Amino acid sequence: MPKTIHSKEHKKLIEKLKTARLAAGFTQKQVAESLKKPQSYISKIEAGEQRIDIIELKQFAALFKKDIDYFIK
Repeated sequence: MPKTIHSKEHKKLIEKLKTARLAAGFTQKQVAESLKKPQSYISKIEAGEQRIDIIELKQFAALFKKDIDYFIK
């Protein structure tokens, strides 16, 4: 079984995260500050180098005012 971080589904998720961030008007730094993470963490997620868990996805969804289904469908 291939690693999920290299899957089409993972690429789709990170594209949606970045699109939602930009649509909400946030910089990576602002997102990082809101989630109490370093900016490099957000950068690695958007570059496809870092996976996120469901709890973090819920935090992103709340911050970007999106339903979690937006990210997983």
